[in-house]
Amino acid sequence: MTGKTLQNRYDFVLLFDVQDGNPNGDPDAGNLPRVDPETGEGLVTDVCIKRKVRNYVGLLHEEQPPFEIYVKEKAILNKQHERAYTALGLDPKAPEGKRTGGDNVGKARKWMCENFYDVRTFGAVMSTGTNAGQVRGPVQLTFARSCGPVVSLEHSITRMAVATEKEAESQQGDNRTMGRKNTVPYGLYRAHGFVSAHLAKDTQFSEADLDVLWEALVNMFEHDRSA
Repeated sequence: MTGKTLQNRYDFVLLFDVQDGNPNGDPDAGNLPRVDPETGEGLVTDVCIKRKVRNYVGLLHEEQPPFEIYVKEKAILNKQHERAYTALGLDPKAPEGKRTGGDNVGKARKWMCENFYDVRTFGAVMSTGTNAGQVRGPVQLTFARSCGPVVSLEHSITRMAVATEKEAESQQGDNRTMGRKNTVPYGLYRAHGFVSAHLAKDTQFSEADLDVLWEALVNMFEHDRSA
């Protein structure tokens, strides 16, 4: 628990703009900025926005409970499930720890919600490996879409170094590496978010957690700016 349980439903709009940057590259398209092919409008996925919220909260609270982050870089998720069982003194190999809805699964699920901010905020599927159940998060976000068409520009860039001696020899000491960077000259993006008080009761998402979410949405780009 991190304070008073949420009492009200919230619907909100998130606006952010991008200038000479790539707000969300598409790995299947050479990291080009995401664009709706029908309208030409720029897109930023909900997953990208959640990633920035997770990064900000983890940085702000130094990954300490109850603000640890479950889905983070290089994380091994099943290890976190095992932590829950260990902390509660439960046997993950017991029958009630394996079946869906078992007593141990419910206890592990509750422990995960109490300790991991993103689990009680966005939800998580934690039934892989050691079963810690599934959580439907109270905070849901849409894709962000630009308020008009955007143009994707490609820029050639040069690095004054090479990675290997073989490259240096082939360039006779010139040691340059060419690359490319893609940006959007300007775009104003709009996303919609929804916070369910009903689901918040299930995950123990509190008013204090909501305040952290507002702070993260306002400041998430300050420590995680895309190029």
